[in-house]
Amino acid sequence: MLFDSSLRKELGRSFGATLVVLITVVMTVMLIRTLGQATVGRVNPSEVVLVMGYTVLGVLTTILTLSLFVAITATLTRMYTASEMVVWFSSGQGLAAFVKPLMRFALPILVVVAVMALMVSPWANLQIRELRDRYQGRGDIERVAPGRFIESSGGRRVFFIDRNASDERSGSNIFVVSTEHGKESVISAKSGEIKFIDDERFIVLNNGYQLDTDLATGESRVSEFAQYGHRIDAREVGPSTNQSPRIKTTSALLVEPTPRNLAELSWRIGQALIAFNCVLIALAATRVNPRVGRSASLIFTLLAFAAYYNLIGIGESWITDRKIGAAAYMLLLHGGIFALAMVWLVGRHEDWLMRWSRRRTGKQEASA
Repeated sequence: MLFDSSLRKELGRSFGATLVVLITVVMTVMLIRTLGQATVGRVNPSEVVLVMGYTVLGVLTTILTLSLFVAITATLTRMYTASEMVVWFSSGQGLAAFVKPLMRFALPILVVVAVMALMVSPWANLQIRELRDRYQGRGDIERVAPGRFIESSGGRRVFFIDRNASDERSGSNIFVVSTEHGKESVISAKSGEIKFIDDERFIVLNNGYQLDTDLATGESRVSEFAQYGHRIDAREVGPSTNQSPRIKTTSALLVEPTPRNLAELSWRIGQALIAFNCVLIALAATRVNPRVGRSASLIFTLLAFAAYYNLIGIGESWITDRKIGAAAYMLLLHGGIFALAMVWLVGRHEDWLMRWSRRRTGKQEASA
């Protein structure tokens, strides 16, 4: 009882601290990335925090798995360094005795990882896609923010407008660059406004210049205008036509078992299997070498975790390309790593290396 409670209490502290650090780092990176997307007009600036929250929610399975892996490794490393493992081994608690308390601690986390991977992450990805599609589906004028250069949804125009705060339909110091039909047009105007003529929307620019350049011949023409009108094409926001498996529900992937859907399904199921195997790998691999210090175990944890995730990514591409079946690859990868971890764990529990060394030494002494 003392053995289980003391181990799980220390695991809880280490897991909580690791989780807070990783979430902070990920949120900082996601904030910078989302702000960059908002700057180029891919994300609504007023929805930056919402997009960042959904993004963190989508990668929370990876954060939880890595936090669990690091927490177990750090806790066992400290116990080896403080000679607590020697005390437990001397009292009859072998290495295999750690499996039960570790699994008791990890079970709620494994359940959360499975639920997040199968249900929450696809929903979060869908919400991000809908937010982006809704913003991209807006008209070019609505997407323009005061004091910033914004690229149009089609990528053919760049806008800059110093909009007046008192009137949303008018602005000053307007700058527009457009490329269409092999010609580049640069328009600058002192003021402009949006007008509705015959139920169609027009932007009317006042007192400006227009520079037209033929991209093929390089010929240019400059014209001055007192008033220039341009019809704005209205765009209706509709449902996203993107059928990426990332945004589909798990049930939808099962109903339509295409190679892309099966690859995504193997990724989601693999999240829970990774977390389970990482518990066994951490227990089997963690030990302290006085020559390299405590950092060696943490470095191994990060490298093993990165390699495991890269193998899942490779398998996802193989399944998509029909090089291997989803069930076969999952059994080969996750089953193989589980078998390797169990053999490693049993070998350390039974001290196979020490027994082999003793037998070899005994044979050498007998022959001498």
